[in-house]
Amino acid sequence: MASTADIRNGVVLNMDGQLWTVIDFQHVKPGKGGAFVRTKVKNVMSGKVVDRTFNAGAKIETETVDRSEFQYLYADGELYVFMDVGNYDQITLTAAQVGDASNFMLENQNVTIALHNGDPLYVELPASVTLEITYTEPGLQGDRSTGGTKPATVETGYQIQVPLFLEQGTKVKVDTRDGSYLGRVN
Repeated sequence: MASTADIRNGVVLNMDGQLWTVIDFQHVKPGKGGAFVRTKVKNVMSGKVVDRTFNAGAKIETETVDRSEFQYLYADGELYVFMDVGNYDQITLTAAQVGDASNFMLENQNVTIALHNGDPLYVELPASVTLEITYTEPGLQGDRSTGGTKPATVETGYQIQVPLFLEQGTKVKVDTRDGSYLGRVN
């Protein structure tokens, strides 16, 4: 058992028999009354995000989650196959376990998979990845000064919004948390 002082981003809590990972937390000490911890937690299996408040010093149950380096090999329908870079064992994850990470994963890319008692929970990607634009409409000549955006499809099939001046074949940096365009890569 741990206390609310141990709450940090990335800590996995066991609440009501389900695993929740802490996305954001804030220790609050109001002028009147007792201190408390306001958290935003995400359900590991369903991806649902909720706000929870704990009184300061309350006991919470934390779970140990191991994070291992894996290489993404290929997708087989709704299943994704990964190889452990340490011992070359292969594991298969469902589309639900991979989640939105599938929008940013390329074959042979290294990812981190969170494991709880040997069972894979979810895939963690770096904060940004470099992807190539495979299709986008050409920008109109007069639109360059407006700072507008247009849709572009990247090599994983995911669609993002990019500035009008970008063309097909350009490599771009994409934020894996929200799918936003971060910049060009030379």
